[in-house]
Amino acid sequence: MWESFLEAIQSSAVWGNVGTGVAWVVTACLLIAGAIGCVLPVLPGHLILLFAAIAHRLMLGREESGMEWWTFVILTLLMTLSQAFEFAAGAAGAKWFGGTRWGALGAVVGAIAGMFFMPFGLVLGPLIGSFVCEVGFAKKETQEAAISGVGSVVGTLAGMGIKIFVGILMIAWFFLDVFLIG
Repeated sequence: MWESFLEAIQSSAVWGNVGTGVAWVVTACLLIAGAIGCVLPVLPGHLILLFAAIAHRLMLGREESGMEWWTFVILTLLMTLSQAFEFAAGAAGAKWFGGTRWGALGAVVGAIAGMFFMPFGLVLGPLIGSFVCEVGFAKKETQEAAISGVGSVVGTLAGMGIKIFVGILMIAWFFLDVFLIG
């Protein structure tokens, strides 16, 4: 039913005159919003980029969109890996700088709590979480706990850098598939 509805819209005379242009405008707006979301943590950038690809394919169909089905698999995998790495990066940074499991756990909890206090919470959350858990549970001295906290910030910033890189990679893959592969 859904496919017949989409086919009816795509084959109508109105869509034929303005459909491709409207589809590209919608796709471009979603790609821009997704790119901004990869930099600003307020928007789910990778998810918006995936939606841009899906919307492009739905609006134009297989032939005109130039998109292969496996592009959605690749984009979904990139999005999932980036999100997992971003959450784990703060904990990895705390461990890298000599923190304990408690510090790593505190960095993860702090990152989750920090999401509610944008934008500074994204950096301060892992720092405070790692520090508090190192002092409170691992019984580390203040200086050692502070180093672990700084490590969680370094890891979090690295995760943000990877997030931006993967967003660029997703956009590049979209254009490669539309214009060269498909």
